Amino acid sequence: MSVSSQNKIIEPALAAVKQRLESGGALLPDSPENLLEVVGILKSYGVVLGEYYRNLTYISEHQFLVFFPFFKFFNGDFSLNKLGRHWWHDRINFEFAEYCMKAMFWHGGGGLDAYLDSEEFKKFAKLAIAAKVGRNPLTALVNQLFPDFLLEQVRLMTYYSALGYFWSFMSPLFLDLSDRYDRGEIKSIPDVVQHVQNGLVTNASVPYVYKVSINGKDYEIVPASANLTFLMDTAVPYVEAVFFRSFPFRGTVSYNAQAHQISTEISQFNYGVLYADHLPVGGAGIPPTLLMQDMRHFLPDYLHEIYKKGDRGEEDLLVKICLSFQKSMFCVTTAALRGLAPHALETEDPQEKQANDKFLAPFLDRLSRSRLYTLQ
Repeated sequence: MSVSSQNKIIEPALAAVKQRLESGGALLPDSPENLLEVVGILKSYGVVLGEYYRNLTYISEHQFLVFFPFFKFFNGDFSLNKLGRHWWHDRINFEFAEYCMKAMFWHGGGGLDAYLDSEEFKKFAKLAIAAKVGRNPLTALVNQLFPDFLLEQVRLMTYYSALGYFWSFMSPLFLDLSDRYDRGEIKSIPDVVQHVQNGLVTNASVPYVYKVSINGKDYEIVPASANLTFLMDTAVPYVEAVFFRSFPFRGTVSYNAQAHQISTEISQFNYGVLYADHLPVGGAGIPPTLLMQDMRHFLPDYLHEIYKKGDRGEEDLLVKICLSFQKSMFCVTTAALRGLAPHALETEDPQEKQANDKFLAPFLDRLSRSRLYTLQ
């Protein structure tokens, strides 16, 4: 198919999506089936996120500069019984939370990324490093030989903290959405989007700070003076890194530079959840498989029954969960776009519409290559 013929197909689809947004709708079309899937999967996701954010926060605060954190997934509550369950994989897959964290760490963006390259950060980090290595001659030697190594580890710990912070807001937000749906207050996909948007906007300016306790003394890593906030410095970088960019799944494409299967331009990465092929879910080495396995344990009964009545029953349960999850993330993306747009997308003012068009154009172009048109 030629590029020109592709554009003829894409452009009407983009126009329809844009029209839906401007009439109060969402990226995902509104239907009773979509509503049930989105609310149900976000309820399960909210439970899983609660586990994820508590572990990320624990690691950032209690495993700070621990080189070999063998028990970091136990949240300080280690037992032989839990170790056995861990080895048997009867547990939450916290590795997926780290996968998302590393996507944020690698792609960067926002005020947090800029702060971590500042002299102010280095000053605070070096104070914490000095306190941590003071009683450990081996670590002190490593720090002397490679002075940037521990600084980079502190940056990594900050992203553990930042993602845990972001998810600490999103987990109760999704669980509250489910409760409102059960009470009959959420009746459409636009209602879901409005609920998420309200949560993002309400918490937009809540400051993000990070400190660790070493030998009974608190050390600031991200102080209040850094002026970092929930929305622009944790939520927006997360959406960019995890929803849009992320990483190609190993084993599905070649990382060999000569194969040219991965763009050399990081800005062209389209491997996030909005683009991911749902069919590989369940395969070895596919990170979202871990999330889908976690969510399957917390599915509400009404959603689980729908999955069981579908084609193949529960044989492709993880794929069905992935499809519902993608739908829900398009709703969250809609809420983010509405919250960041310069004006209400429903505006009739010509100048405001022009500003909105300029804001939406690059996002719609990126979404034209996503899975949006397969999730109707």
